[in-house]
Amino acid sequence: MIYRLQKISRTALRFKRDEEGSTITEMAFVLPLFLLIFLGLIDFGRLAFQYVAAEKTAQVAARMAAVMPPACSAVPTTNARGTYTDITGPRFGTNCSFAAGVCTEPAATICTGAAPVGAEAQNTVTEIWNMLQFAVPNDPTADFDEGNISFAYEFDPQMNFLGGPYVPMVTVTIEDLPFRFISPLGGLAALVIGTDTPETNALTTATADFKILIDFTATLPGEDLASGTNG
Repeated sequence: MIYRLQKISRTALRFKRDEEGSTITEMAFVLPLFLLIFLGLIDFGRLAFQYVAAEKTAQVAARMAAVMPPACSAVPTTNARGTYTDITGPRFGTNCSFAAGVCTEPAATICTGAAPVGAEAQNTVTEIWNMLQFAVPNDPTADFDEGNISFAYEFDPQMNFLGGPYVPMVTVTIEDLPFRFISPLGGLAALVIGTDTPETNALTTATADFKILIDFTATLPGEDLASGTNG
């Protein structure tokens, strides 16, 4: 009986000192946290890249819109005479900023690329959309199309003169740009904690249909808006 108890005691002590398999056990605790941090860095690095790419794409889109026919309808082509009068008329060629009412000040023309009116407007939207598709990596399954591009043509009196071509400030905005997370961050967070929580479920939902909340906007002065030879 005493021998048997001694044998059990020696076995227990040997088992207590045995560290075989401890590494894999520790790894099982650390691996989910490592994957969460590592894959999170990859995804947010991709997000930063897409943010910069979208900024540059908006600048290129504004440049294209400034030298192409307006994407919106009802954009004036010339600066009509306003209500201001003096001894000289005023004469054609007078800067619109000379006095209030020298030129008729048209309201800002704003539209999206969803349904351009006319062949020239359609061509402008199509060319900008084709450029944007190749320049911005987006989720092909997301709800993102020409309707997410908006155009604005706004009057600036300092850039226009009476009787001359209408030269607006052209603004292009990219809205609701989608982004696909390749990592199951919500699932990894739940694995680290050991159970699903409202917070991990919210993270899963947020990353499943994520859109960059910031709009990407660029503004340039219009040039000839294709009123010259071949645009």
